[in-house]
Amino acid sequence: MQTITVEALKEILDAGEKINLVDVREPHEHVEFNIGGLLLPLGNVQSMQIDDIEELKNQKVYFYCRSGNRSGQACLLLETMGFTDVVNVTGGMLAWKEKC
Repeated sequence: MQTITVEALKEILDAGEKINLVDVREPHEHVEFNIGGLLLPLGNVQSMQIDDIEELKNQKVYFYCRSGNRSGQACLLLETMGFTDVVNVTGGMLAWKEKC
C-alpha cells in the first residue's frame, strides 16, 4: 500500500488529472463533506461487496476516510482481493479540512 498526503492529492485534483477516488466513510459522512470520491463504505469492503470498483483492480485507486484509518484498512483488504495499486490518503478529511 502506498500513501499520499492531502496536499499532494489536492495538487493532482487541481491539475485536473482523472483519478480513481473512493470514499470509505459512512453515507452520512459523505453527504456532510466529500471531495468527489465514489462512496463505498468500509463495511462493504469488509463483506466483499466491491462490485462498484471491481474493474479498477489493476488501476491506481486513492482511498480516503475521516482520518486515514478506515481507508488504510480498506487498502489492506483490497490488496488481499487482488487490487494492485491502492493508495491511502493519510490524515483523511480531517487533514483536508485543516490544510487544503
